[in-house]
Amino acid sequence: MKLNDRQRTTPDLDELVRLFYRNPSELGDFTEISAAETPEPFAQLLAHDHHMTVTVERFHDSPVDVQVLDTLTIGSAYSRKILLSKQSDGKVVQFGVVRLHCDFLSEIVEREIKSEKIPVGRVLINHNVLRQVQLTSLWRIAPGEELRDLLALAPGVVIYGRTALIFCDGEPAVELLEIVTP
Repeated sequence: MKLNDRQRTTPDLDELVRLFYRNPSELGDFTEISAAETPEPFAQLLAHDHHMTVTVERFHDSPVDVQVLDTLTIGSAYSRKILLSKQSDGKVVQFGVVRLHCDFLSEIVEREIKSEKIPVGRVLINHNVLRQVQLTSLWRIAPGEELRDLLALAPGVVIYGRTALIFCDGEPAVELLEIVTP
């Protein structure tokens, strides 16, 4: 299975959000922005072509655990809605929606990801999968009620996120929406 050229370069925000929300505005109101419009520390956390797992662990000086909130399997695509929390104190540092195209992953990598015990980025790193992370868009987000609750945010707080694509062995295997806490 090959993805079309548009999917190869840009995961669709609405399509990713609609995996778990009927209306994208339930999650939040998203405005695409440039790296220059992204304030610190969000720019440091989001405006790069690296794994978020490694980035948030380094930024927060703590390994992270994954909590899978919901999953969906359609054909060979496995999607999940997740939180990453610091092991040091349990504070949630990231919300995400991940869609994996399992046709592009080895059986052992797929099985370990579906065990829901380790963040996707860590699994790929641990198995030395040849990967390239491609940042596609940065987002300013007015979070909806559920996202505010999940990230323990007060009403009116603005947060930031990104969409990205991870190529595994040259194939567009992982589509991501990653939203970090302030």
